[in-house]
Amino acid sequence: LPDSPGVPSGATSGTICAKYNDLDSVKQIFEAHKGEIAGLILEPVVGNSGFIVPDKAFLEGLRDLCTENGALLVFDEVMTGFRIAYGGAQEHWGITPDLTTMGKVIGGGLPVGAYGGKREIMETVAPAGPMYQAGTLSGNPLAMTAGIETLKALKKPGMYEKLDKLTNKLITGILAAGKEAGHDVCGGYISGMFGFFFCEGPVKSFEDAAKSDTAKFAKWHRGMLEKGIYLAPSQYEAGFMSCAHTEEDIDATIAAAKEVFASI
Repeated sequence: LPDSPGVPSGATSGTICAKYNDLDSVKQIFEAHKGEIAGLILEPVVGNSGFIVPDKAFLEGLRDLCTENGALLVFDEVMTGFRIAYGGAQEHWGITPDLTTMGKVIGGGLPVGAYGGKREIMETVAPAGPMYQAGTLSGNPLAMTAGIETLKALKKPGMYEKLDKLTNKLITGILAAGKEAGHDVCGGYISGMFGFFFCEGPVKSFEDAAKSDTAKFAKWHRGMLEKGIYLAPSQYEAGFMSCAHTEEDIDATIAAAKEVFASI
């Protein structure tokens, strides 16, 4: 959306927004623009409106809709890639997109991005095809080495089990603390990705997320900062667990959350 200064409306004139988790809204767009939809791009688990889990039937419906209409299904796995499963959200949900985008996770946190997909699509990219693409940091040796080592670490037995256990403990503890203090909170997690909202919920789309009490979240966030806990500074951002976190870290975070919830 052209919702920031410096982004002209022309930059998004070819983009149409549908409602997340609402397959009918997507079908209506395809019907209204028959034969004109080139591709459908989405986060297979939302992280940029807060943490929002899709209904599997929604993703399955999108896959069928794109196939039927000759449109590409593109998964933005910048947040979910290697995080909710080694094979990302597409492994978790068992749904294969036509294209996938990845972010700095493939560089161990260093600056890099990548996209990939079906052979017939990738063969249109230079030097095999006419679509030119290049970047200063493409294939940067430092980022690639860091990425390889990160992926090796994630392949070790028990790593995703550890992420799941710690994230479950964290989000369960935070939500319990909030409700105990009388606040409307809801949330959830998948593996090392989590999030919560200051509203009763459930949150299935950005429209639901927008009902959150952002002023209360801001107070809570400041209170957590004062206790040395640095969380994402927006109600509309997901959180991420690290394999470096410990049970003690989680206990300290939950204890701080209880104190701050009680004070706001």
